[in-house]
Amino acid sequence: MQGLTIRDATVDDAAVCAAIYGHYVRATPATFELEPPSAEEVGRRITSYGSSHAWLVAEVDGVVTGFAYGTRFAERPAYRWSCEVSVYLDPERLGGGSGTALYDALLARLLGRGFQVAYAKVSQPNDASNALHAKFGFERVGLLRRVGFKLGAWHDVAILQRDLVPPTPAPAEPT
Repeated sequence: MQGLTIRDATVDDAAVCAAIYGHYVRATPATFELEPPSAEEVGRRITSYGSSHAWLVAEVDGVVTGFAYGTRFAERPAYRWSCEVSVYLDPERLGGGSGTALYDALLARLLGRGFQVAYAKVSQPNDASNALHAKFGFERVGLLRRVGFKLGAWHDVAILQRDLVPPTPAPAEPT
């Protein structure tokens, strides 16, 4: 896409990321948060996830059109080579290639940091997110039925997995 840039997010991006994410919190079951986080909280997440995994933003002609991040998959130490990924796009700018560009860069970054496996949790139904993840080789490895109640309905969540590298008998520590 012409004018598309992917870069590391900074706390200066917190307000626009919070605004994009706030739409999904308020209007969709794409996230199970019930109250949109403040820009300050999103800034904290950008700093935290950016230092341990990655938080990237897409810009088109200098305007942030979406973001993607990786974070810890689970708390126990043996999970440290696995990560969870998410992507959120400005609902006014869907279909412009930002999601694909974000995941291209995010998955490469996570691989470079030593992560072995990426997971995504996708509330169902969500054809657009399912298609984006399939495009990147994610496969459904599970379905949590009726796991979240939001917007007056129960929602299933598909667990999607993509190996970033073949299984390694003695992986180096993620950086």
